[in-house]
Amino acid sequence: MRERKKQDSKHALLMSFLKLVHFCVSAFGFAAVWWFYYSRHALENYYRNTDFLILTGYSVLLFFLFRTYHVYNIGYARVTDNVFGQILSNIISAGVVYFVACVLSGAFLNPIALLLLCLAQFIWDGAWSKTVKLIYRRIYKTLRTAVVFRRQDDLSRVEEIRRLTRRLDFQKFIENPADDFCALAKELEGFDAVVVVGVNASLRNGIAKYCIQNNVRCFVAPHVGDIIMQGALHISSIRVPIFSVRRAFKNPFYLMAKRAFDILVSLCAIILLSPIYLITALIIKLYDHGPVFYKQVRLTKDGKTFKVIKFRSMKVDAEKDGVARLAAEKDDRITPVGKFLRSCRLDELPQFFNILAGSMSIVGPRPERPEIAEQYEKEMPAFNLRLQVKAGLTGFAQVYGRYNTTPYDKLQMDLMYVNKMSVSEDLRLMFATIRAIFKSESTEGIDKDATTAMKTRVSSVPTVNEVES
Repeated sequence: MRERKKQDSKHALLMSFLKLVHFCVSAFGFAAVWWFYYSRHALENYYRNTDFLILTGYSVLLFFLFRTYHVYNIGYARVTDNVFGQILSNIISAGVVYFVACVLSGAFLNPIALLLLCLAQFIWDGAWSKTVKLIYRRIYKTLRTAVVFRRQDDLSRVEEIRRLTRRLDFQKFIENPADDFCALAKELEGFDAVVVVGVNASLRNGIAKYCIQNNVRCFVAPHVGDIIMQGALHISSIRVPIFSVRRAFKNPFYLMAKRAFDILVSLCAIILLSPIYLITALIIKLYDHGPVFYKQVRLTKDGKTFKVIKFRSMKVDAEKDGVARLAAEKDDRITPVGKFLRSCRLDELPQFFNILAGSMSIVGPRPERPEIAEQYEKEMPAFNLRLQVKAGLTGFAQVYGRYNTTPYDKLQMDLMYVNKMSVSEDLRLMFATIRAIFKSESTEGIDKDATTAMKTRVSSVPTVNEVES
């Protein structure tokens, strides 16, 4: 085990060095373009001592975006995903600096140098990501993996873990094991990784301890209670370790800053996007002469209701049967115009008016319909814990989940945000949303015969009998 730990440390050090090289080359590339073109030739009416601030600002923003888009998840993401995150970070960072440079100089600067830089960075990002992926595969072996789960429905979550990393080689499936961890430990001997989904807390904790003691990778799908405990306050004034759990309570100054930020962003968005509002409204009206906007009752903080505003993407009589249902895959209620609006998220733009009015926030759990929320709460009483904070235009579940992500998983993601609410987290999720817009799977509908996302799909992960045969 000691030799394995030493080898893992060397591999981690190598990967860290390669990531540092990539970041430095990206930052120095911009520095060279800035210094030899914009600073010396393009800019005349600005103070020369701002060079350092510009370059520092670019590096900080690039670092922030690299972390937001997880561009260094080598082994846990596809090369195309890493490259897309890297080039998106470069474009946003260069765009922000370009805007600042135009303001400082009081003139419209030629953007060709930055465009060429982005092209060069794209080539560099692709070559680096592909090369490092090959190195990663050579130094990290495939992990012989055992899966411990409670029932067949849990296998859909196992498939999500498989998508996280291709290093896992599922070789054994243990369904609904007994609470006797000693017996289970014998079945886990010889495996390099263990995936735990749906089992009770005491058995799961025993597996986690076993994995730590034996240097075995452990992937755990948490319960809602685990997410709640992440936000607990450690009381250190007594000798016994105690965690205090309470309803979400945030610093009033943060809430004031969040509201001010919501007003500023929503006002700017409404003004800047006004041409898109007009064009979209005209197209919807010309298509079927129906109403442009669609208003629907939704839930926000503490169960209060409000009417969310969207561009209408469905037929006027989409719910003529009176049944509240989410959009399904290939839903015939969605108009051709609506399909395009949904794919580009343009149907959500009018919600900036909800944000300006104060019924929503930029970042927060997505508002749910009362009828559908009631159905979810019958199966999951904890689902109303999402209502501890104000509903949002985007959030943790929208960035990392999909439209048809199960309500239980969405609840966990929303609670993760509630635990980590802060100015930096809000900014991170806002920038992360830009990338999520380009992910087609994020708009996948639910099953055609379902009205809610409660009904999960069993993935292609083999069953216990299939593995054993």
